[in-house]
Amino acid sequence: MRYLVTGGAGFVGSHAVLALLDAGHDVTVLDNLSTGHRGALPDDVEFHHTDLLDADATEKVVSSRSWAGVLHFAALSLVGESMTDPLRYFRQNYLTALNLIQACVKNDVSKLVFSSTAALFGGPERSAPIPETADVQPGSPYGESKYMIERVLHWAGNIYGLHSACLRYFNAAGADSQGRAGEDHRPETHLIPLTIDAALGRRPALKLFGTDYPTRDGSCVRDYVHVTDLADAHLRALDQINERSVAYNIGNGQGYSNLEVIQSVERVSGRKVPWEPAPRRQGDPAMLVADSQTLREETGWTPRFAEIDQIVETALRWRVAHPEGYNS
Repeated sequence: MRYLVTGGAGFVGSHAVLALLDAGHDVTVLDNLSTGHRGALPDDVEFHHTDLLDADATEKVVSSRSWAGVLHFAALSLVGESMTDPLRYFRQNYLTALNLIQACVKNDVSKLVFSSTAALFGGPERSAPIPETADVQPGSPYGESKYMIERVLHWAGNIYGLHSACLRYFNAAGADSQGRAGEDHRPETHLIPLTIDAALGRRPALKLFGTDYPTRDGSCVRDYVHVTDLADAHLRALDQINERSVAYNIGNGQGYSNLEVIQSVERVSGRKVPWEPAPRRQGDPAMLVADSQTLREETGWTPRFAEIDQIVETALRWRVAHPEGYNS
């Protein structure tokens, strides 16, 4: 089958492209390359350098052929940045998704898998793990923009029959075990690659934002899910939305604190990680851990890379092999 992947040159999107190709599907990627990399994609993948903010250009790609489904990853995704520039996040995330959904409805696309976020649950402190039935209380404009898209998909399903899967995943991490793709953000903001680079001496001491949270060691606790396991969940979700729409949380179900991530990098790399405490970041909850039981029961999904050391090992291997990311 042929699938359209928006944001397919980004971190999670590129791994989903590899998963689709490995499963024997044809893939077309739409990406404006604002944060993605053409080098993250195999040379023979059909690629459209298109911005979803351009409704006419988006319509042209979507109408160019018949799609078995669309996987939508394209978005801005930094919680802290959304707190300082919220209108940019609403424009870039919400309007681009609206243009895509409108084109899908117009061209009779029946299935869309949406890359949502655990930031929907980033409001007041709550107990973990978090199920899909938890109250949605976004703690940032980023989370709010993703929830707005979920509501559009809800009504597009009810009125037009567009079946969707909203995948609310937690912290994507790691790299393709075959070394075909990895994490290359510019600037890099994710904890695991930053910690690895600090251990390798490629950056100054790591700043640990908040050491006074009500957690077991005072640092934030997050549920890390390997990016290949995330990609697998997207493919499984496609099979669930032939006749209905779904929403799933995706995570390992166990959380690791920031200090535990540092300790993992030290174990895996054999190097010390220089770090220093820093003030909390606005919008960061103390704990985000997923209850993925619904996804597991309905799709048979289970993470292959469940332990933090497994995740760190693939990320470390990719960063050592690609010191300049996709420019290496």
